[in-house]
Amino acid sequence: ADAGADAGADAGARPAPAPAPVIAFVVACNDDAILEANLLRSPAIASGACALRVETGAPSASIAYNRGLDAPETASADLVVFVHQDVYLPEGWDALLRARVAEVEALDPDWAMLGSFGVGLDNLGLGPVWSTSLGAVVGRVPSVPAPVQSYDELLMVMRRSSGLRFDEGLPGFHLYGTDIVQEALSRGLGCYVAALPAVHNDRYHGQLGDDFAAGFHYVRRKWRARLPLYSPILRIARHGLDLRRVRRSNASSVAVRHALAQPTDTDPRVYAGLCGWNDLAPREDR
Repeated sequence: ADAGADAGADAGARPAPAPAPVIAFVVACNDDAILEANLLRSPAIASGACALRVETGAPSASIAYNRGLDAPETASADLVVFVHQDVYLPEGWDALLRARVAEVEALDPDWAMLGSFGVGLDNLGLGPVWSTSLGAVVGRVPSVPAPVQSYDELLMVMRRSSGLRFDEGLPGFHLYGTDIVQEALSRGLGCYVAALPAVHNDRYHGQLGDDFAAGFHYVRRKWRARLPLYSPILRIARHGLDLRRVRRSNASSVAVRHALAQPTDTDPRVYAGLCGWNDLAPREDR
C-alpha cells in the first residue's frame, strides 16, 4: 500500500524546472582601456558568472563574432551576447535576460535574436538604453518583447540553437545589426527587443565615413527585395540617397550633438544609478 501511495505521489509530482540557460559574451575589442572601464565592470562578467570571449584584430564585426561563436568560451552557452566594449550591464542584468528570454519563448518558440535597442515594425526606436553621446535614455520601453527589423549593434543576444551566423561578406563594423535580423527573418526566425536596460558609454562620432558607406551599400544590394528598411541610423532604400541626406544633417548639427554628449570618462555605474538601474534582477531572483 505504501509503495502504491509513493507511486501515486510521484505520478502527481510537478516536473523539475528546466535548467537556466547558460549565457556567454563576445566582444570585438580595439581599445583595452575602454573595455576595462566599461564592459569588464559589469557584475555578470566581473564575477565570473558568465564567460567572456574577447576578439581582437578581426577585419570586420562579422568575422569577429563568428570567431566568438566558435570559441571554447561560448561552446556550452545557450545564449551568446554580442556586445560593444563601451557597454556596461548593471547588477542583475543576466537574471533579467533569462526572464526576458522566457517571455520571448512564450510568444515565439522559433525566436533567434533579442536586443536591447532596435527599430520596430513601425520604424521607431525600441528599448531603454542610456546613450552617453546623446546624454539621455533612448528608446521606448516595450511592455512585452516586440518584433524588430534591425538592431543597434551595442548589444544583441543570439539563441545558439537558431543556427544563425554573421555574413562575413559584410565589410567593416556597421549595419550588421540590420543584416542579422534580415537573415533571421528570411529563415522564418523571430527577432525582438525587450526591456534590457544597458549603459552605452559611447563617444559622439560625428560624420558617417567611407567604412559606413561600404556596409550601407552592401546591405542595400543584398536585401534589395525587402527595402525600404530602417536601421537605427538611417533608412535604407533602393535609391541609396538617404546616406547623403544623413551626412548633410550630421554636418549641420555638430554643435547640438556636442552639447548633448556627456563625459565618457565618468564611471558607467554613475549613469546606471541616475537611470535607476542599480539592480535589474527580477524580485524573485534577489
